Amino acid sequence: MDSPSPPDPAPEPDAITILIDADACPVKEEIYRVAARHKAHVRVVSNSPFRVPVSERVKRVVVSDGFDAADDWIADNASPGTVVITADILLAERCLKAGAVVLRHDGKSFDAASIGSAIATRAIMEDLRAGMDGPLGAAGGGPPPFSKADRSRFLQALDRVLVGMG
Repeated sequence: MDSPSPPDPAPEPDAITILIDADACPVKEEIYRVAARHKAHVRVVSNSPFRVPVSERVKRVVVSDGFDAADDWIADNASPGTVVITADILLAERCLKAGAVVLRHDGKSFDAASIGSAIATRAIMEDLRAGMDGPLGAAGGGPPPFSKADRSRFLQALDRVLVGMG
């Protein structure tokens, strides 16, 4: 029988921590590189294990496969001094309320001024999708493909945020 692993050491009180909503995050490798440059801590949060770099600053957090378990862990650990990387609008709202900085994978930020309209748009789109019956109802959804420009914009945004917080 395996012995339980010791708890993760907490980051230094003044260290920046990046919390990644990892299941659908296309920029994990970029986050590791930028975080190393800024000496930020990273928590890769998911329902299943991901390979992470061997580093004292990067830790994998595997939560149960319960509904919203990863979101709940991230929201519970978000605070001023943390940067949350997610495309989940409702998680972004929870993290903003906790004082965290929230970035989407394409480098656009969620903030107090934009989160309300993002939630409203999400609700409208959900209603529209629910009202579409038939074979065309399920077609045409989802975000556009992730581009090199999105990746570049994300890198610039994350670097800008970490410089501002440092």
